[in-house]
Amino acid sequence: MKAVLILEDKTRFAGESYGGDGIAIGEVVFNTGMTGYQEILTDPSYCGQIVAMTYPLIGNYGINKDDFESHKSFVRGFITRERCEKPSNFRSAGTLGEYLAKQGIPGLYGIDTRKLTKILREKGTMKGVIVPEGFSDEAAARMAAGFTLCNPVDEVTLSRPVEHVPETGACGLHAAVLDYGVKRNIVRSLLKRGIKVTVFPADTSADELLGGKFDGVMLSNGPGDPKDCRVEIENIRKMAGRIPIFAICLGHQLAALAMGGDTGKLRYGHRGCNHPVKDVARDRTYITSQNHGYTVLADSLGAGTACITHVNMNDMTVEGIRYMGIPMFSVQFHPEASPGPGDTAYLFDEFTEMMNDYKLKEKQDA
Repeated sequence: MKAVLILEDKTRFAGESYGGDGIAIGEVVFNTGMTGYQEILTDPSYCGQIVAMTYPLIGNYGINKDDFESHKSFVRGFITRERCEKPSNFRSAGTLGEYLAKQGIPGLYGIDTRKLTKILREKGTMKGVIVPEGFSDEAAARMAAGFTLCNPVDEVTLSRPVEHVPETGACGLHAAVLDYGVKRNIVRSLLKRGIKVTVFPADTSADELLGGKFDGVMLSNGPGDPKDCRVEIENIRKMAGRIPIFAICLGHQLAALAMGGDTGKLRYGHRGCNHPVKDVARDRTYITSQNHGYTVLADSLGAGTACITHVNMNDMTVEGIRYMGIPMFSVQFHPEASPGPGDTAYLFDEFTEMMNDYKLKEKQDA
């Protein structure tokens, strides 16, 4: 069936629909990954967005049962230049189209994704809508322009705490993870290091976490404008300095806001598996997986409050922060990858070491 993408500026892309039926409306973004579409589809950070893949052929290895990053897909729509209807992979349990249909997510293929990406790079991220052919372009553009997404963290977070216990090699540490849209591989990365994990809803109070005898707190990735998360920011402010904290992506932005910093929206965001980031202390550049539309503003951080530890080598935006005098650090990229390279997984080891050091200090002070 014929379908079209209409951007809020009335730019029109005609293609073919697949996957779920109906209309998709959201913020149109692009991802430069050649692979990893299953993890992208199930990353809660894409809540409220229509994702366009820049690599032309998507779906060639199908969908499998192991690579989901959450229990469902939160994207509003999915766009590809070509789709593969006959995947070839020993793990494949279905096609991309079948998964989109099951999730009720409209897909669009056959459009010029290169042209779409160039428009988004030149004009900035725009809102858009996928509609059946014959739908009024004027009405579609108005729908797109009127789209708003307010605090999508509420949509993706858990409703109650969930505990995870490492199968082997328990190290005696217990970390709390605040679920702003947590990816499963963040939890897996902690469990792999023998850390017991309890995942909490995003608005869990600081008092509950501080009183739970946890050794550290992780602030997860998630969708939306960090400034919408006022309750979460206040809770982080109350915890800062009282327990080791490691923050990723949205959590990184929320931590900066809690410590007096500021954030701003990027022109078209960073979404892909090949973003170069320099670790300043190690004087080494790593290739990272990223998915974010906002950034911490470097000049908003007080010199005595924080130091920048990682920098994006494409646009020099802030990619990592360590806070002075307290056990808290954060990164904008995804050290757990999924999809992407695992070069920066050492940050989970640093968090483990920080928790152990803080635990030892507490014993010595007691």
